[in-house]
Amino acid sequence: MSSIFIGELAGTATLLYLGNGVVANVLLKGTKGHQTGLLAIAAAWAFAVTIGIFVSTYFGSPGAHLNPIVTIAGCTKTGDWSLFTTYVGGQLLGAMLGQLLVWIHYHPHYQVTEDPGAIKATFCTDPAIKSWPYNFISEAFASALIIVALGTFSTIEHGLGPFLVGILVWAVGLALGGTTGYAVNPARDLGPRIMHFILPIPNKGKSDWEYAWIPVLGPSAGALIGTYLLTLN
Repeated sequence: MSSIFIGELAGTATLLYLGNGVVANVLLKGTKGHQTGLLAIAAAWAFAVTIGIFVSTYFGSPGAHLNPIVTIAGCTKTGDWSLFTTYVGGQLLGAMLGQLLVWIHYHPHYQVTEDPGAIKATFCTDPAIKSWPYNFISEAFASALIIVALGTFSTIEHGLGPFLVGILVWAVGLALGGTTGYAVNPARDLGPRIMHFILPIPNKGKSDWEYAWIPVLGPSAGALIGTYLLTLN
């Protein structure tokens, strides 16, 4: 069974299972990787993207978007939005499924972790300093860079694509992730935030819906900016 929807769902689930899995490993109480830090998180997220692309392609998504900003950029460039809901629907549900797997995997550690901020960080992003205009700019600019960089990768041998995307995400995480935690992917943030809201987790605190629009609209705006910049050449 393969299709664009299944491919996006499987690939994004893989992305979140590994990506937020490393955040859980670093932040939750009593894990083997507790407090190993940003380097571990950025590296695992980068590898998760590369692996997610291969999984998504295998299960039927030739584009392996895994991220609504890639879908937005592609639809804007071609003017064809007919598959937008197929891609984004698969991504959102895949992100929720991947987060569910993280919760099951680390369930005993969620039970003993008392810090609500640490728990929420294993689901969704949160700014280091809450400043909505600059938080929005951080997400938009980083997302625009991703779209521009992805546009340049089209000139490189196809087989290297997934590895280059992983390197790109690694660089963005290390260089630009200190402000908002670099969601740069609306599905990656919204899907797990929904799961944070509905799952029975002790000490989880609030899901911070007041901030939730920034990691959705910021990257989406960045996708449009990046797409426009690519047209200037």
